[in-house]
Amino acid sequence: MTGRLPDDEIIGPDERDPQSAERELGDFTTTWATVRLVPLAAIVGVLSAFVALLLLKLIAFVTNLAYFQRWSTDLTTPAGNNLGIVAVVVPVVGGLIVGLMARFGSERIRGHGIPEAMETILVGGSKAQPRVTLLKPLSSAVSIGTGGPFGAEGPIVLTGGALGSVLAQFFHLSAIERRSLLVAGAAGGMSAVFGTPVAAVLLGVELLVFEWKPRSMVLIGISSAMAAAVRNGFNAAGWLEHLPLFPTSAVVDPGLSTLFGALVIGVMGGGAAWVLTKAVYGAEDLFNKLSIHWVWWPALGGLAIGIGGLIEPRALGVGYSVIAGEIAGKIPIGGLLAILIVKLVIWAIALGSGTSGGILAPILIMGAAVGGLMAPVLPGGSAGAWALLGMGATLAGVTRSPLTAIIFAFELTYDTNMLLPLLLAATVAHLVSVLTLKRSILTEKVARRGFHVLREYAIDALDVLFVRDVMSTGNLTIARDHSIASVYSVLESNSGMRHQRLLPVVEEGRLVGVVPWADVLERAARAEMDGRVDEIMTKDVVVTYPDESLRVVADRMSQTEVGVVPVVDRGAPQQLLGLVTQFDLLSARERVLQEERHRERVLKPRFLPGARRRNSVSDRENPMPEL
Repeated sequence: MTGRLPDDEIIGPDERDPQSAERELGDFTTTWATVRLVPLAAIVGVLSAFVALLLLKLIAFVTNLAYFQRWSTDLTTPAGNNLGIVAVVVPVVGGLIVGLMARFGSERIRGHGIPEAMETILVGGSKAQPRVTLLKPLSSAVSIGTGGPFGAEGPIVLTGGALGSVLAQFFHLSAIERRSLLVAGAAGGMSAVFGTPVAAVLLGVELLVFEWKPRSMVLIGISSAMAAAVRNGFNAAGWLEHLPLFPTSAVVDPGLSTLFGALVIGVMGGGAAWVLTKAVYGAEDLFNKLSIHWVWWPALGGLAIGIGGLIEPRALGVGYSVIAGEIAGKIPIGGLLAILIVKLVIWAIALGSGTSGGILAPILIMGAAVGGLMAPVLPGGSAGAWALLGMGATLAGVTRSPLTAIIFAFELTYDTNMLLPLLLAATVAHLVSVLTLKRSILTEKVARRGFHVLREYAIDALDVLFVRDVMSTGNLTIARDHSIASVYSVLESNSGMRHQRLLPVVEEGRLVGVVPWADVLERAARAEMDGRVDEIMTKDVVVTYPDESLRVVADRMSQTEVGVVPVVDRGAPQQLLGLVTQFDLLSARERVLQEERHRERVLKPRFLPGARRRNSVSDRENPMPEL
């Protein structure tokens, strides 16, 4: 059925069982069209892995050139440089280069990547600029390579996403399909950088794709898996570090003391998320008050980086070696405190200045420092264990993606003993974060650009309820030979019928057309009441069936631009059963609100004083099972 009233010559009973439509409804709406995108997703994953390798090598090259004046692509840290006070100039020059690239190249390279990817998905039709695929990795390599306290994952998320989007734009695809390939590229890039394919898929689903459907998850999973497979080849060739990226020998007591510590770390991680978010956007607000053009802001951020590098050199650069040291418990308390403070200050200032760099690696460093600082006061585990929990909890709090944080921490360390405390710490941090912050560090930037992101996924009531649950019956019907004047007179004399916005035209019990009440009012306003109903009725009627879901009806109303449709019998398509309006669809939402807001005590324990007498009264009114 097309959802329109059949012509007279094809009217007849539907041979299908009227109940079969409900039985044909599936759990998912994905079609075979998704299969044709699988090869594209695989290609995107492979290309993202090579882009990730190129980005990491570019960062290493710039670092070696800027701090050690040598030509090398071996990943190193700026902490071992011998430049002295001259090292302050290096990030200033890097910030100046990034500012000029953003000014004369593309402003899309500013920021840490993920919010920009989200904005492209939400309002850009998932159409990324092709030049971003080139400028973003270059600007990030300059920013991070000259000491910027950032990670490579944010830029590769945006770059990989842009790669997937650009590839998709060469094919005849919808915005939703482009979105799936964009996120597939982002997940592939993250999988290649960290070697965490499952966490990359979860990040794409929890944070970027804004849905939980096979049409997107399948493509994201394939891209991430292909990127991880290519990364394994890079490992074998000696181009990237072997996995796990941060091996650990964390020791935890399997008893309640570890879970108590995980609870404390979770609260600390949620608090750290609040501090980090406020620090970044506080710095951004300060930069926005400056009277100089934003092209110079990254250079000012670079000055803060240079000064911070003199105080604590380990706060510079990507910091993978620092994370490894924290998780291994090799950094003393004083060092952890210095890393945390200096990293937080220079990271917030630099990110607020609008330079290019990622946030995941800095969050891991600061989160691990938070956990490590709690080691002396928490029983049941080693310093490395608490650092690992702090890393996972802070990541969960900052990104509001707890499942990603749990699996990410596991895939970085391969430590299965930490899964249970990680679950508790990440969950508590997530709760603290959502209760204390309206928006995360990722969605705040999107909100500041005038868009709202709701991160909650739920089953829509329109997908659960059927037309028969909300349709109105006993509606007023008219005949095609009635005069317009008589119809107007009846409706004017019966105020209770004025809410009926559509008048079905029925002949010998069959629906033959409809007349909108607004058309009758328009004729009355022009004093043109001499005609008959069949002169103004619409014969091409959009209809629905009682066994259709409200989602189907809502989509049909939107496509045909109508606000009320007749309900007909599926077996006899011209037998009128009722009407369903846009307002009837809202009743589905009313049921959800009732479930969310109405509170009642269903069971009353009989062992409480006086409960037996109260229960006996309520049992007579509404029998309840005994406890």
